[in-house]
Amino acid sequence: MEALYNLLKSLRPRQWIKNGFVLIPLVFAKEIFDASSVLKGFTAAAIFCLLSGAMYLVNDMVDLEADRQHPVKRNRPLASGGISTRLGTWASAILLLTSLAWGFFLSKTFLAVLVVYVMVQIAYNCWLKHVVILDIFCVSAGFFLRVTAGGAALNVTISNWLIICTISIAIFLTLGKRRGELALLRRKNAITQRKVFTEYDPYLLDQMIGIVTATTLLSYMLYCISPQTIAKFQTEHLIYTFPFVLYGIFRYLYLIHRKDQGSSPDEVLTTDLPLLLSVILWGTFCILIIYGLI
Repeated sequence: MEALYNLLKSLRPRQWIKNGFVLIPLVFAKEIFDASSVLKGFTAAAIFCLLSGAMYLVNDMVDLEADRQHPVKRNRPLASGGISTRLGTWASAILLLTSLAWGFFLSKTFLAVLVVYVMVQIAYNCWLKHVVILDIFCVSAGFFLRVTAGGAALNVTISNWLIICTISIAIFLTLGKRRGELALLRRKNAITQRKVFTEYDPYLLDQMIGIVTATTLLSYMLYCISPQTIAKFQTEHLIYTFPFVLYGIFRYLYLIHRKDQGSSPDEVLTTDLPLLLSVILWGTFCILIIYGLI
């Protein structure tokens, strides 16, 4: 029973909140009240939970020795000996095959996105995680591919502006994660455990964060006032959701710079009440405006 618990812990269920990105096309395609589309959307999210869990296991097995010397990651089940590498290997293989097979029955296009996601994850774990800047792009790609997968599952076209917004916010979160990890490793004098971190410093990351923050806000604003968006939703009111996005980003920056958080975006989102409320309010008002309820 303990091994089963540790295996589940290795799948990092707390980080499955990222798979909520799969549901974004469901909302913005105006399919939220269609039972078939809702079922497909949540099925796609469930598949990504299995697939991302498999990739987390692969990541932990590849980084096993480094994790054992990391101030936080050494407590992970594989690194601490809570589960064996044999069990981790079998579990990751079963989850990988199950998710791909399930994805095939949902949509061939959706399956193609899953395959790309797996390829990016393998490239990241085996090589690109050690390449400065490209490591950030690989992590960010995971968010973008989740949105793309959601669109593929529903067979809907995603707006170009929405794609830009997704890429921008994904890079923003990844840069914040890198800055938080860098601060943690420096405090614990363990920065040499990840060689790529020797290529970064707070000033460089802050410069990158500043650029991508502006890009994120501008792209979302332009999406809201785009003639195509207004024509699609038959309303100009989507721009009124912008303050929630602005506050959420500012709050996240505050947590990164003043509270030394950000190394785990999913934990920040679920534990910081003001940030969580801003996301909930943004989502609520988006639904109310898009579906003509206000």
